[in-house]
Amino acid sequence: MDIEEFYDQDPRRRASEEFDFGHDWNDTEGNRFGLSWVQDTGELYLLTEAEESIIVDPAGDRFLPDVPEERLTVEVLGVFADVATVEARLAGWAKAMPGRDSITWLRARLAGDTVATAPDPSDEPEELPGASG
Repeated sequence: MDIEEFYDQDPRRRASEEFDFGHDWNDTEGNRFGLSWVQDTGELYLLTEAEESIIVDPAGDRFLPDVPEERLTVEVLGVFADVATVEARLAGWAKAMPGRDSITWLRARLAGDTVATAPDPSDEPEELPGASG
């Protein structure tokens, strides 16, 4: 379904706050994806961004032209109770996203596979004040 159909199917989606988990996910075919979580529905979804030519302006800045909404397709990957649950499942996502075929890493993490990557020590939660170990 396209992005407008996605929002039209459930009015809560359009009014809800969304949490962004990056727009540079990619696959082996060179497709780009954005990942967001909708607070009011709990849906974590991928927005497949249509392939367009990158435009370079006179200053050397690169950008993608506006893409018609009907070419932006949505895939709901799962439903999660809260953003903390999504963040825990996707620990390390910012480092994984720019890598080659990062969509495979993402799908493995959501499936609960441990083959995605070894945990990064910087992803460990900080000790809570007053907690004993």
